Amino acid sequence: MGWWRIGTDSLAGGRFVVSPLAETIAALKTLHAAAATHPGERAWLASSLPAYRARLAAEPLDALLVRAAIGPTWNADFLTPTPLGEGERSFGEEVEAVRAADPAGAVPQLAVALDGPVPEPLRSARDLPGRMAEVLTWVWEETVLPEWPRRRRILEADVTARTARLGRAGWAAALDELSPGRMRWLGDGRLQVNARPYPPRSVDGGRLLFVPVTPATGWVSWEGTERFAVVYPCAGVLADASGPVVPRALGALLGPGRAGVLVRLGTPKSTSQLVALTGQGLGSVGRHLKVLREAGLVRRGRAGRSVLYEWTEAGAVLVRAQGTGT
Repeated sequence: MGWWRIGTDSLAGGRFVVSPLAETIAALKTLHAAAATHPGERAWLASSLPAYRARLAAEPLDALLVRAAIGPTWNADFLTPTPLGEGERSFGEEVEAVRAADPAGAVPQLAVALDGPVPEPLRSARDLPGRMAEVLTWVWEETVLPEWPRRRRILEADVTARTARLGRAGWAAALDELSPGRMRWLGDGRLQVNARPYPPRSVDGGRLLFVPVTPATGWVSWEGTERFAVVYPCAGVLADASGPVVPRALGALLGPGRAGVLVRLGTPKSTSQLVALTGQGLGSVGRHLKVLREAGLVRRGRAGRSVLYEWTEAGAVLVRAQGTGT
């Protein structure tokens, strides 16, 4: 298995960051696989896939490049640059790291991703990183940017939830939940990052970044010994923003907006998470929570700097009596 040895200072300084480029790479991987990873993604894939396929059909070399760069066990390094982690950067700023990659290193990286020889015409093509940057720019502008505000809310909500979990239970518990079945804390400063037989890597002294994406995919990357990133999928309940169905009777009793907030509180959530999940405005969610608290249906508590809401016993009874669990 592949694992990283993480020094105490690096772990303590670890931070969660939102990356438009990582979200776009994850979207490209989803388009490449042509399979939705959760129900909330099906409509996006259905509307985006025909145009994506037409784009690659018009540029056969780009189609070969994408197939080679997204390998069965490894991505070409120039496809997945490590974020800087110094405040949120725009997609245009981030994609320059792809464009600026050394063209001479592209073919060897593709050979690693393919685990075999790189076919022509890729071997003799010029500036493959520049081509990949153009593909990513198309994916961003045509498929991600139109719904970036929604995706960003989901990503920020995930960061809030992970940070709260970190404050309650520490890094070991927070890391174990990032990518169940693939990533886990092994103890003694060791983090398993995948199940592949890769050699261990020391993160001691480097900056450690955790980057959520909405599709159910992930990868790791690093820049020398300075920065290391773990890209992980958002929690399913966040990625699938469609959420549970609000029972008709409960909607009639409380109003559909308020009932939509209540049914999602079977597990603790912050206001920002509820905004992302319901699509309601911050003010509306805040008013619904105030009424639900005054009615004794939800309670709030603090986890680190986050305020989280969840059902009281009365709230749980009311929701479950309508046939809706979580």
